[in-house]
This record gives sequence, structure tokens and C-alpha cells, in this order.
Amino acid sequence: MTTSPEPSGPHASAWRQADATGAEPAERGGLRVLAVSGSLRRGSTNTALLRAAAELAPPGTTVELLDGLGELPHFDADLEALDAPPPTVAALRRRVEEADALLLATPEYNGSIPGALKNAVDWLSRPRGAAALAGKPVAVVGASPGQYGAMWAQGDLRRVLGVAGARVIGDELPVARVSALLDEDGALVDEAARGRIAAQLRLLVDGATALDVAA
Repeated sequence: MTTSPEPSGPHASAWRQADATGAEPAERGGLRVLAVSGSLRRGSTNTALLRAAAELAPPGTTVELLDGLGELPHFDADLEALDAPPPTVAALRRRVEEADALLLATPEYNGSIPGALKNAVDWLSRPRGAAALAGKPVAVVGASPGQYGAMWAQGDLRRVLGVAGARVIGDELPVARVSALLDEDGALVDEAARGRIAAQLRLLVDGATALDVAA
């Protein structure tokens, strides 16, 4: 099989670099949670949830925020059939394989999952029998400016992840009317919301740890 070249483009470093330390995932110990936002917007409120999760990570856990979903090509069976996957796809799969668990934050577009996030899940569900998502512990959160906190999108995403072979942990975590819970810099400061994010992350970490012990 042909070796895939390294990703290039404005988000290329996001596929290689795990966090602000600049260390690659394999260079750090402890449990690693890869956080993926379904929003491509720079000031995304859903990304703010994941940044809060990184701040609230329990001891021994690193939450790494992935950027660059917009760099992925649309899922295409012809691309999948090539000897080597597209570079950004190969890099995404590698990051997911190296992580112990995933934390996904989804906005809700027209009542369901954003296309960029669904596209990433589709790539991660392949190849059959060796998919990066297979058996991977995953938790889902979501925020919206309205009163429902992206509940429909979270429900759809949890279902899709289960079909793709992931081990979905916990329930939906809707953060409604999220704009009122952020400070002027876009950081999640509401203590109740932060507490719920911390609890969801702890549930995910406990599930991933139990799975690792059982293995």
C-alpha cells in the first residue's frame, strides 16, 4: 500500500499536533481524549464547550482539540478504493486510533448533524473490519442559541456513531441558550454548564478506562 503524504494547507498542523505543548500523542502518557467540533466557525460555541472540557479534564487525562474537518474531502467510494486514502483522511484516522476516547460537540443544522461532522464519521467508519471508530468510546455534547441545545442533532449523531461501530457513552448533553453562558471572549463561564461538561467527561474517561482494563 502506498504511504500517504503529509496533509498540507492552513489546518495541516492540526492533524499532526496534539495540543499547545507541540508534543505528538504518542509522546505523552495518561488517557487521551480527542475532542472534535462539528462547527467550522472560528467563534463556535460548540468548540467553546470542548475548550471548557480541556480545562476541566481530570488528573491524568489530556483533552486534545482537533481542527481541520473542513479539509476533509467528501466521502467517496472511489477515493476509498485507492491504494492510499487522501492525506487528511489518513491523518484523521491516525489521530482517532491514537486517542483513548472521543468527545464530539455538534451544533444543529436544519434539525440534524452538520455535513462536515457526518462526513468525518463516514470516513472513520471505513474500512470495514478495521475502522478507526470500531469500539472507540465516544460521548456527545451540543450547544445552540435556542432552548433545545442541539438535542435532535445529538440524537442523530449518537445513532450514527453506534451504527458506525463506536461505543457511545452517556446521554445527550444539551447546552441551551449558550450565548448567555459565555464571556466576552467566547469562553464558557457558567458554572452549572461547566459542571455538566465535567461530569460528561468523567463518564467518558471512566468508560474508556474500564474498557482498557478489560482489554
